[in-house]
Amino acid sequence: MAAELDLSKWSGEGTFTQMLIDRLKAIDELKLVRVEDAPASRSEADYNFMSNEVFVVFETGTRSEPARRFGLFRSTRAVTYKKMTVVDLEKRLTATPDIGSPDYSDDGMLQYLRTERIIPPYQTKGYKLVELVRIYEAGTERAGQAGSAGSNRPPG
Repeated sequence: MAAELDLSKWSGEGTFTQMLIDRLKAIDELKLVRVEDAPASRSEADYNFMSNEVFVVFETGTRSEPARRFGLFRSTRAVTYKKMTVVDLEKRLTATPDIGSPDYSDDGMLQYLRTERIIPPYQTKGYKLVELVRIYEAGTERAGQAGSAGSNRPPG
């Protein structure tokens, strides 16, 4: 099952972001991928800095685990678990040749920074395009610190 995409808060700018979205939507353990423009984006005469934030929601499953009721009676209980974590997502994306390993990662975020020299036709001077992409798990405390309005709750 492919991940649901929410691109309503994204301008569509960023070739690396688009490549990343294409890879993320093919991962079965992802339930939802939401992309937003970050407020840090800006443009000057000799460079263009764009920042995008990607929020992911992982699929969940249930499994039965043995338990004891009142400390005496054996029983089983259903436990909900995430089928993937941010660390697992990092391993999967690192194994993808056109994405590779992130420039920074921890247990709550992946960060990619890509630069590219753009030389438009009929111009002598080009500009540098800097693209920053951060991936967060939606609904976590870390995602709420990202600076995106309403990002502390799961999308939907």
